[in-house]
Amino acid sequence: MNALRKYPLFVLLMMIGAIAMLVPAAHAARQEDWAIAQVFSQYSILIFAVSILIGTTMMNRQARNLSRSNLVTLVLAFTLLPAFLALPFFESLASLSFRRAYFEMLSSFTTTGATLFDDPFRISESLHLWRGLVGWLGGFFMLVAAMAILEPQRIGGFEMRETMSAASQAPSQRIENDVRILRAVLLLGPPYFIFTATLALLLIFSGERVFIATIHAMSTLSTSAISPVAGIGGAQSAFVGEALIAVFLVFAVSSKLMTLNHLPNRVRTLPRDPEFQLFVIVIATVTLFLVSRHWIAALEVNAAQNVMAGLRAVWGSVFMTISFLTTTGFESSYWHEAQNWSGLRSPGILLYGLAVMGGGVATTAGGVKLLRIYSLYRHGMREMEKLVHPNSVGGSGSSTRRFRQQGAELAWVFLMLFLMSVIVVGLALSLFGINFENAFALATASLTNTGPIYLALGDFSAHYASLSDEALGVFSGAMILGRVETLVFIALLNPDYWR
Repeated sequence: MNALRKYPLFVLLMMIGAIAMLVPAAHAARQEDWAIAQVFSQYSILIFAVSILIGTTMMNRQARNLSRSNLVTLVLAFTLLPAFLALPFFESLASLSFRRAYFEMLSSFTTTGATLFDDPFRISESLHLWRGLVGWLGGFFMLVAAMAILEPQRIGGFEMRETMSAASQAPSQRIENDVRILRAVLLLGPPYFIFTATLALLLIFSGERVFIATIHAMSTLSTSAISPVAGIGGAQSAFVGEALIAVFLVFAVSSKLMTLNHLPNRVRTLPRDPEFQLFVIVIATVTLFLVSRHWIAALEVNAAQNVMAGLRAVWGSVFMTISFLTTTGFESSYWHEAQNWSGLRSPGILLYGLAVMGGGVATTAGGVKLLRIYSLYRHGMREMEKLVHPNSVGGSGSSTRRFRQQGAELAWVFLMLFLMSVIVVGLALSLFGINFENAFALATASLTNTGPIYLALGDFSAHYASLSDEALGVFSGAMILGRVETLVFIALLNPDYWR
């Protein structure tokens, strides 16, 4: 155990990935699919052996700059690790090139959920299980990385919170890197697994198959929206399953929810959490708008049908708002019923706006993050107050004032960087023959790590499988940028790290 703690983090991730390959191998063996079981077993042994050799070679090397080393490892994990995870996937499908197998694994590991398989029944259940497991592990890795790597350096959304004093920073900087990562794993691992298992059991009790319930549970906690039946619309649990998934998607709103077992007092402070407050406001506002939009368009429908269809429209709107605000991308089975009832098309720009807002800081969700949006909102409200009372003094204490001022400035900088990234990625995709609307839809889907949003707008020509390898390469780079965030790449360019 002490020897493993001396291994580089990336090598440990390779070892975890190798061990995880035994899960689809066992599943394939149980289904008597011996070819896939053999492929996953052999690559598990091979990658694990290579990991030990690399780890033994590098275990005595000490990083000159721990902060730089952690950020480089974070980028390499989302860049190189999917290549190793794609090896058994590529070997199992003769018709799939390695580039596309890498895209599939990268999409899963970054919890984007974009897939090349429009028909989920084209591949075996064991391969679906591997996709779901990679997405689940990718979500957990992002939680650990946020707490152990991004928080000490105050990036990834942590820059929005009140800065610590130099005296309070000193002890935390002396904590060893492996100890910090181990603490994050022990703190987040049990609740992450327990909540996933709980949701899976509840879905099974609601009438879902064990296999489908397990993958949907892993996809919900990791916000990857990976499904072996083309989404929850193809599941058997119907409304009950959607309601359960909606409840557990709340874990992507605030990082406080994932650590309630260690800090139970956070339950009382949750209603005052800015991210949770904004989450409730957005759900109420967007749902009211969507339901009113459908209801007004369906005034000619008879009263009895109006009421039932209206209730379905309410639930479909609530679920879609939660799903896309947390950058998950699950589509409600009642969403298309609301559109058929009113005759209106899907409000695509609204769904994209929800995905751009994103979920909470230090969660598996992507996007700009609710805390940054809340800071801009508070700053805007304060500026409007100053228009009426120019000489007024903002209250709520020095911490809140810094959040409205310095916090809003940082949030605005990140928002501009995010929008510039959308423009650059959209223009790059348009160079490969993709029309303007689809190019920017793909850019938003990749940078917010919400892959299903590209397919949820009713455009039957929108499929990831139809994209060229070059376009998929641009999309892959954007997925990594969206998952790691632009500020991490900018931090790597900081001259202080390289001196």
